[in-house]
Amino acid sequence: MFDLYLEKLSVDEDHVDTRLRCHRTLATPLLPRPLFTENRTVLEEHTFTVYLRDVPEDVDLVAVHLNGQEFPVPFTNDGRLAITKVVHPNNTHGYTLKVPFDDPLVARQFSKDDAMMQHKLDINYTLTVLPEKEPFYHLETVMVLVDVSPPDFDAVCSESGISFRLDYRPYDYLWVITIGSDPLTSELAAQHGYIMSNNSQSLLLEVPLFTQGYEYKDITLKGFFGTFEILVRDHETSAVQSSTVKTCPFTNSEFIMCSTDGKMTVVADLSLAIPSGGVPARTNLIDKYCGPKETDDTRALFSFPLNSCGSTVKLDKEYVTYENEIFFSKKLRALKNPADSLEKVTMQCTYPLAGLHRLFSVYRFESDTEGVGRIVHSTHATGGLQSPTIQPTTVSTIRRTRRPVSIRPGYRPPVHHIKVSSFLQNMSKRGSGGSSQAKVVPQF
Repeated sequence: MFDLYLEKLSVDEDHVDTRLRCHRTLATPLLPRPLFTENRTVLEEHTFTVYLRDVPEDVDLVAVHLNGQEFPVPFTNDGRLAITKVVHPNNTHGYTLKVPFDDPLVARQFSKDDAMMQHKLDINYTLTVLPEKEPFYHLETVMVLVDVSPPDFDAVCSESGISFRLDYRPYDYLWVITIGSDPLTSELAAQHGYIMSNNSQSLLLEVPLFTQGYEYKDITLKGFFGTFEILVRDHETSAVQSSTVKTCPFTNSEFIMCSTDGKMTVVADLSLAIPSGGVPARTNLIDKYCGPKETDDTRALFSFPLNSCGSTVKLDKEYVTYENEIFFSKKLRALKNPADSLEKVTMQCTYPLAGLHRLFSVYRFESDTEGVGRIVHSTHATGGLQSPTIQPTTVSTIRRTRRPVSIRPGYRPPVHHIKVSSFLQNMSKRGSGGSSQAKVVPQF
């Protein structure tokens, strides 16, 4: 549509001018003016950038539909979407549209063939021709493939354990977070003693020291290192894709660890268990030849196989308990004040029978889970034992990689064999709900 102005000039013989002026508005059918879009997306910016160009000056953009959802122009949202008008000297203009990859409007689908995440955005531009404001539409689809990586936790050490934090991404549903082979759920966290906070934005997991899943190394009286690992597995195949491993130094005055490979490691406070003037270096277990690995003025470190050092074994229908005690040298005790009231220090490791592969085995001890350890302090006079006056301390213990114990040729460790199945059957026949006790006696 345009305005036509026509003027006709006539001159007669007398040189008189005659002017004829015509002013009309003419309208023609709409002429095709194709529009073009350019995908200017840069992957590193994690944002769709689409430019609509060659828009005539009498055409306005009034709305944009993004994956079916309408947004009037100009945008009035919280700023996550943006559209900018660009004017050119040739009487045309354009529009630049920006949409972040992680916007809820963007359609996402994991491509197994490419092993990448596909982000897709369908755009429908609604434009009008002035002055009639007759609408017309321009359609465009943009898509990018983004390399995705398994989630990675931030981990922080504390005096009481290790804390893990994960900020969720839209595609984290592709993986399963596990502790060992078990998926991390609120039920598992409660069962193992973890503290978990989980919402749509983030996951916070606090793992207290001595709860299930820790591995320990470099254990001394000064401290030790605890390591906890979180695995990320493929949702369909359960194959491990990545892991977050955090190792932290810890110091505890007293603790007990019962490993899956049949070893008891104890740091015990013996300040009340030895006579005045005595030292922890003079202590031993039930077997007097099993002394401490390390001592200081008040504490001792013992580490020994469960079926050694005179340990006793208690069986019931569901659990087996290995028990040993720490003694001060009887000869030196007799030289001290015999009326001293001393503590008796008892150490226990308890395992569920259902998780044991071999019990009382000479060559190998295997358990699916760590044992639960206790250090029991009870006071008694040197002449005889009295009732416990200090409550038992219960500590969860260590999980370690199962491995066979190497045996030197011709060596036979002291062991007393018990056939577990027959033992439990006899207990059932007697209807006994109590426990039985057997002492591991050295055989020479």
